[in-house]
Amino acid sequence: MPASPFVEPAPQLPLEDYRRYGRQMILDGFGLGGQIKLHQASVVVVGAGGLGCPALQYLAAAGIGTIGIVDHDTVEMSNLQRQVLHTEARVGVPKALSAAEAIKQLNSRVKVKPVTDALTAANALELLAPYDLILDCTDNLPTRYLLSDTAVRLGKPLVSGAAQQFEGQLCTYNLPLKSDPAGSAEEPGRGPCFRCLFPKPPAPEMAGSCEELGVLGAVTGVIGNLQALEAVKILTGLYDGKPSLLMFSALGMPPFRSVKLRSRRAACPACGVEGETVGKIEETDYVAFCGGERPDWVARGLVEGTEDSRIRAKELKMALDDAERRPRILDVRPRTEFGICHIPGSTNVPIKELLSNPDAGWTADEETVYVVCRLGNDSQLAVDALRNAGRKGVVKDLVGGLRAWAQEVDESFPIY
Repeated sequence: MPASPFVEPAPQLPLEDYRRYGRQMILDGFGLGGQIKLHQASVVVVGAGGLGCPALQYLAAAGIGTIGIVDHDTVEMSNLQRQVLHTEARVGVPKALSAAEAIKQLNSRVKVKPVTDALTAANALELLAPYDLILDCTDNLPTRYLLSDTAVRLGKPLVSGAAQQFEGQLCTYNLPLKSDPAGSAEEPGRGPCFRCLFPKPPAPEMAGSCEELGVLGAVTGVIGNLQALEAVKILTGLYDGKPSLLMFSALGMPPFRSVKLRSRRAACPACGVEGETVGKIEETDYVAFCGGERPDWVARGLVEGTEDSRIRAKELKMALDDAERRPRILDVRPRTEFGICHIPGSTNVPIKELLSNPDAGWTADEETVYVVCRLGNDSQLAVDALRNAGRKGVVKDLVGGLRAWAQEVDESFPIY
């Protein structure tokens, strides 16, 4: 029997999806076609932390068909200030599994593929190849270079975000360029990769983390949401095809500033003419390329040292209990951290001030001075600076810093 002319063609999405995604489907330039593209698309998010959580949340809400999550860490209490997919009940759970559970609660139609293994040069190509687009939501340089090289090798866009303190950055590397409206016969090609902009990484000591420098949770939310937005724009064809670096400052006015990026460097070892690096991803030691492992400041602060240079927390407690010979406590943390908590009676001289002017921490030579900081690293620098400036007498620093004080002496002392 011939089809009735009054019978409409079958909908291209499940009926309930029209109500779920209707607010974005009615946008000019988006429409039903844009929603179908998202439904058929696959995105992998590397890092389910401060950037990855908001990005994953909005990718799932937008209706991305398949979402991969790669993260080998577990949820900690300190994460909950900014990693909004995780909960108190899931502390100790692998982040990839925690985020996957949250996504399924938000949108059960999304296919979620969590991976609890660490991304390495040995598995990056295999893990990322099945996806259309990659989101870099990590916080370390070796992984950033690895992701960029892998994106070039696979021919996929890499939406990269970064956030620290009050500031953040957003950039899409290996971005597919759009054709010249004048009608150039040349292929449009792609934008620069991470190595084009940063051919040489800084020393590991210079690449501070959120744990050391701090971060406002909402800043990671802004950048993570922008990463999801860029992914949706690329997948639906709504992006302008012009590579740029977006910089965000929560305290700036205006808060956003965009910088146009240069084209690919012909000599770039990853995406340039020769492109040697991308052919050797599996053989590349990205940690060594970036100058080695990021310093373990906790372990460094616990180094015993000599008897005349360092003191243990319980020994410091005994010294403080001696009312007749009570020593001076010099706290070299930033003033903000000193205001959070400090040993009663201590004096605050931030390490930067002390290093530039050792006299700022000067006391009479006969006075015993114990220097403290958060983990026991800056305090060692302070002791060296005081001695090099001619300070005589007893001057030592606290092994493990105030974290050791909280763990070994005073359980009520805050750890942050």
